[in-house]
Amino acid sequence: MPMIDADGCLLNVSVEGRDGGPTLMLSNSLGCTLQMWEPQMKALTQVFRVIRYDRRGHGKSQVPDGPYSMERFGKDVLAILDDLNIEKTHWCGLSMGGMVGQWLGANAPERMGKIILANTTCYYPDPTNWHNRIKAVSEGGLSAIADTVIAGWLTADFRESAPQAAENLKAMLLATPVKGYLACCEALSTLDQRELLPKIKSPTLVIAGRHDMGTTVAAGEFMRSRIPGASMTILDAAHISNVEQPHAFTDAVVGFLTQR
Repeated sequence: MPMIDADGCLLNVSVEGRDGGPTLMLSNSLGCTLQMWEPQMKALTQVFRVIRYDRRGHGKSQVPDGPYSMERFGKDVLAILDDLNIEKTHWCGLSMGGMVGQWLGANAPERMGKIILANTTCYYPDPTNWHNRIKAVSEGGLSAIADTVIAGWLTADFRESAPQAAENLKAMLLATPVKGYLACCEALSTLDQRELLPKIKSPTLVIAGRHDMGTTVAAGEFMRSRIPGASMTILDAAHISNVEQPHAFTDAVVGFLTQR
């Protein structure tokens, strides 16, 4: 996996799939690495040249000092595309990855094909939850919040029926560098991208989880209603819908990206 330099930060990048096919870039949730997309990779790599990466502060990427911002995350993506000599890519981002996708759609439209914004939001009206999380992680590390986070990521039924999947996500979260996690939480605590939405001209699909309490169906509908021509799909899942409903998620992604 190449390490790509983005403004002095080395980013861990993976490129797989169909040579000469259309390019699709996947962007992870907070507290996850590029491994979160494993349920989709077999199907996606048959159709696309798939780029995955670890956001700065996560996985095998470097952990520079903060502050971080959506602009910084977006420019990291552009640095990856430039290094790989890719002019344009489709985008699928989940949660924080969807927030970066909004920034890219509004600020680098010439680099974006179709955009999928999954289990995400454009705005947190009350930063209290993020401030509480920052305090908890600063004092007790990620183990202080891990069980609560996983309970929000996956429904109770899924955690019971697929305990290994839940454990894999928890291990990913616990392995996240605390400094990188906190810097990302700081960026989320001030998130307000409402004014960017009407500027997104790419064909856009919003995916929401019916049981997602963190980025709700209402938050997805708000984005859909303000992005010109956007459509929306609701899955029977909580927050990490690509893991909880892997087949339905993959079908939605492939169907949207390949339709004329």
